[in-house]
Amino acid sequence: MIPYLCSRTHSNGKDMTQVKKVIDASTEERIKNAARAVFQKKGYVAARTRDIAEEAGINLALLNYYFRSKEKLFELIMFETLTDFSQGLKDVLNDECTTFEHKVELLVANYLNMFTKEPDVPLFILSEIRNRPEDLFAKLPVRQLLENSVFVMQFREKTATGQTKESSLLHLMMNLLGATIFPFVGQPLIMALGGVDKPQFNQLMQERKKLIPVWIEAILKTE
Repeated sequence: MIPYLCSRTHSNGKDMTQVKKVIDASTEERIKNAARAVFQKKGYVAARTRDIAEEAGINLALLNYYFRSKEKLFELIMFETLTDFSQGLKDVLNDECTTFEHKVELLVANYLNMFTKEPDVPLFILSEIRNRPEDLFAKLPVRQLLENSVFVMQFREKTATGQTKESSLLHLMMNLLGATIFPFVGQPLIMALGGVDKPQFNQLMQERKKLIPVWIEAILKTE
């Protein structure tokens, strides 16, 4: 068996090329996953390429072969993280087939699911917003995305027709984002205050899928 496999591999250049592509893709993905974990835990400044190499189970030279610098690797990870974050936002905000109330429910559910799966993402994004706001907002034009959305149009219609008393879109977004994101940012404190473990915390987040939209609706109807 072994001589046959060796002979076949050397006699078929296309097979070797294909195998190399698979190995390259696998190694690159492993490095990206490791970098994502390290950056989310430590942030850009504290993370070292050596930490990423160790997390990926490779040597530093191999990491440098695939990604020439920590900055390039960080930019890629941040771009992918922001793309995932903004894509979910864009899809919900611009859906013409859903009501304003349903959009609120979807936004809450989507991000609670995302942050339950990757609880380090909120703090990672927030810390980088504080450290490098210009770079991040250039890559993530959240204001334009929000202002031109069906969601905002529906909110203004509700305000104009008296269906809601809250006329400030910024207050609405602060309430929505705060209720959704803060529990993950303050997770250690919340778990300590409530005396709950990680599964119980996650269960609380699932309960918030129903609670937050109710709270938002109540706020909007308050003078």
